[in-house]
Amino acid sequence: MPQGVWAVTEIRDGEFRRISYEVVSEARRLADALGQELTVAVLGSGLEELAPLMGQYGADRVVVADDPRLEPYTTEAHVAVLTQLIQQADPAIVLLGASMQGKDLSARLAASLGVGLAPDCTSLAIEEGNLTAVRPIYAAKAYIKVSFAADQWPQMASTRPNQMAIADPDSGRQAEIVQASFDLDDGQIKTKLVEVLKDESDRPDLTEAEIIVSGGRGMQDPENFAVIEKLADLIDATVGASRAAVDAGWRPESDQVGQTGKVVSPNLYVACGISGAIQHLAGMGTSKIIVAINTDAEAPIFKAANYGILGDLFEVVPPLCEEVKKYRE
Repeated sequence: MPQGVWAVTEIRDGEFRRISYEVVSEARRLADALGQELTVAVLGSGLEELAPLMGQYGADRVVVADDPRLEPYTTEAHVAVLTQLIQQADPAIVLLGASMQGKDLSARLAASLGVGLAPDCTSLAIEEGNLTAVRPIYAAKAYIKVSFAADQWPQMASTRPNQMAIADPDSGRQAEIVQASFDLDDGQIKTKLVEVLKDESDRPDLTEAEIIVSGGRGMQDPENFAVIEKLADLIDATVGASRAAVDAGWRPESDQVGQTGKVVSPNLYVACGISGAIQHLAGMGTSKIIVAINTDAEAPIFKAANYGILGDLFEVVPPLCEEVKKYRE
């Protein structure tokens, strides 16, 4: 029977992304529940100093695939290498993050390994020695608990960002570092990254932000987003938008939250002038605390909100900013 838990990390600009720490921390918890070892896979280039960091978050072993062709990320190269490493190790469980990159990688990797995948999970558990997962379905209107066929190995799942707690790092803990052995044919890499267009904002990416302030049709004008940007600056938040605001050209597509935009799970989500169409709720419904500000008492967003303010956002947000200033001072 396969043994061990594997976690696949994600690197950007020479650093582990937040989702990597979440996945490794959750994988450590599952490995403990099984009484087995945790192996963390790190793929990229120039990883000598970065890879050992995962030992502090619970890795027993860090398998390092260091190759210039693995940086930047391309689906074909990562799938080819990970397929070999996982088949060699034969683990019981493989976890990845359900980030934009993780969604791309996990689906292709599962297909390459010939196994099923539980995607975008909000919780994981070990029951009778097997992995079970809870994930949203029907645009997050319901949740389903899934398990795996008895003869399927490895059992694969991806975790929704900001859903799994990050373990406190133990600086005294070290992992065994293993240099991976693999074959990578240049002919397997059919895509080439030509250019990366980065968001000029200094704010965290929506999918990793712990606090998000979003605006919708109720903002009325693109210039009015300055109102919620001021609030976002005060509470160290990232600014998001509904599809209506993006379609109107008020905000870039990278700011869109929803089923056809980015799925987010911040600790705090403040919805300003957003009615709460099901497509939007599907993208932020798993936020830990939701605050809604809207003039329409029948707006669906209020049903999802933990706290609701019935009022004009232009009358509510400015004094809210003043109160935040006082509190922070």
